[in-house]
Amino acid sequence: MIVPEFLLKKIYQKGTLKKDDSGVSFELKNILGPGFISGFNFVQINDKKFESADVVFVTDGTEIKGNEVTEETPLKFRLGQKGTIKIADTTCIQDGLNKIIIEIMNPEAGKVIVKFEDNV
Repeated sequence: MIVPEFLLKKIYQKGTLKKDDSGVSFELKNILGPGFISGFNFVQINDKKFESADVVFVTDGTEIKGNEVTEETPLKFRLGQKGTIKIADTTCIQDGLNKIIIEIMNPEAGKVIVKFEDNV
C-alpha cells in the first residue's frame, strides 16, 4: 500500500511547530483512517536526526517514548486522533523555515515517510 505524498503532508498540523524551554514539539492528526504505528524510526529536523529513543509521542494524555512503539506493542492511531511529537532539544530549530522528516512503520504500508516544512 502506497500513500500519496500530498496526503501524508496533511497529517502534519500546519502552524503547530513550537520551541520552548523543554524542547521542540509539533502536532499530527490521522486523516488517513484507523490504523497502527508499529515503530518510530526517526524524526529529522533540518540537519539533525533523532532516533526513536529521543522522540516522545503524546496522545490522549499518554506519553509514549518512540522506542516503546514496536510490532509487538503498536500504537493504535484512530481516524481523527491527534498526537504531539516532542523532542527535548532546541538546537535543531532555526528562525524561519524548518524542514522536518518523520519515518514511521505501519503494519499494512511498511515504512512511511512524512515530509513537511513550517516556521516557528
